[in-house]
Amino acid sequence: MIEKKPVVHSSPDLSKMQEVIIDHRTKIYITPGADAEEAKSRYLANLKNRKR
Repeated sequence: MIEKKPVVHSSPDLSKMQEVIIDHRTKIYITPGADAEEAKSRYLANLKNRKR
């Protein structure tokens, strides 16, 4: 019988990522050095498309 390997999920270390505040209750994390304004606009565009 074949044994299943356990799935290992590793979460990114948020202390090493850059925080972008979208509104008073929403924060996203991006890689250091990435453009925060571009990440914010992409997030809002995806959110707008999701609600349709």
